[in-house]
Amino acid sequence: MVAMFLHIIAHDVKNRVIQREFMRSGETIFRHFNMVLLAVIRLHDELLKKPQLVNSDCTYQRWRWVENCLGALDETYIKVNVPASDRARYRTRKGEVATNVLGVCDTKGDFVYVLAGWEGSVADSRILLDAISRPNGLKVSKGYYYLVYAGNPNADGFLAPYRGQRYHLQEWRGAENAPSTSKEFFNMKHSSTRNIIERAFSVLKGRWAILREKSYYPVKVQCRTILTCCLLHNLINREMTNFDIEDNIDEVDSTHATTAADDIHYIETSNEWTQWRDDLSEEMFNVWELRN
Repeated sequence: MVAMFLHIIAHDVKNRVIQREFMRSGETIFRHFNMVLLAVIRLHDELLKKPQLVNSDCTYQRWRWVENCLGALDETYIKVNVPASDRARYRTRKGEVATNVLGVCDTKGDFVYVLAGWEGSVADSRILLDAISRPNGLKVSKGYYYLVYAGNPNADGFLAPYRGQRYHLQEWRGAENAPSTSKEFFNMKHSSTRNIIERAFSVLKGRWAILREKSYYPVKVQCRTILTCCLLHNLINREMTNFDIEDNIDEVDSTHATTAADDIHYIETSNEWTQWRDDLSEEMFNVWELRN
């Protein structure tokens, strides 16, 4: 049962192929697939990582400048199979029919929260707002934050890069492309650090071929499959001690715990948060200039 399930999600093998390889009926395969799928999801409390904040003792260069950061988040498109009447809502800007998946990871590249099911046409900021509004959604306490992409606002709990400035890592290659302002330097460091979630998504899709192409399962089952693949991603990272998305990252000792009263439930920019980002970028840039 488990072997069939893993074979399907790892290699995106169709039901008829599994029938031949495991000598089981199509109905049995589908039923066993869903049994294993739900069994793994029931282990989500065990397999989803608890976020750990970056503390003042962190010596790893990539994360040391973001004290009290919990990790990074981003959205990714995963192709889904939906009825013809729903395809317009699921169609992305590139014309693919997909669900827009929110993934949140810690500094090690393990997933701490996953939300799948939103249509591909929906804006990233709306999905993030839904995630923090849910009773069992993404928890972010005041004073802590995640690194987010420019598609989301720079707001309490979510540190975004400066818009209108260079951002992507390839834009900084070569001495002639070195940052010349505090905002550019901040964006360069932000991009380098937030890249952990992009690498987590890359490893996730590399491991599970079912996430790389359109699934023949109903969208509800496919969304459960996405969550299950993320949970198994964490399990593999935990058990494979010789594999690490981020080599030589420092262990962080402080576990992030929240209470409902302290959690952020809406996304709102503030002068204080904007000023804090400006102060941080100036401090980072000044230190870098002194060293160079």
